[in-house]
Amino acid sequence: MKLSLRPRTQPEVNLTSLIDVVLLLLIFFMVSTSFVKQSQITISLPQADSAAVVEEVPDQIDIMITETGSFLVNGRELINSRVETIRNALQKVSGGNSNLPLTISADANARHQDVVTAMDVAGRLGFTRISIATLNDPESQ
Repeated sequence: MKLSLRPRTQPEVNLTSLIDVVLLLLIFFMVSTSFVKQSQITISLPQADSAAVVEEVPDQIDIMITETGSFLVNGRELINSRVETIRNALQKVSGGNSNLPLTISADANARHQDVVTAMDVAGRLGFTRISIATLNDPESQ
């Protein structure tokens, strides 16, 4: 019995499938990537003549909500807590300027609904600079 050995063939790595997968991934990333071109504006800012810094305190609107649910706009108590009354008071105090900062401060025992009502009325009038006043806890410092 004569056995003949076949010559061994060298294993080949077929790169065709690998190249196909890489090209598909490249196309996928190219399509799914969003290229954002940000516009730039050149601005020439003026120079100050003096080094003194003048700080102006901007006008501000304060809405205070008591524990009983009554509203105070800039220290003046409203006759009732209806939405129309709050809206009219804010329009009168702001003079139609909705860029003024507005601070809402409420008693700790005030209803959450009253705070949301004040925020909703201010938002509907176009106020965007709304902040809620809080107190720092002295024990946490």
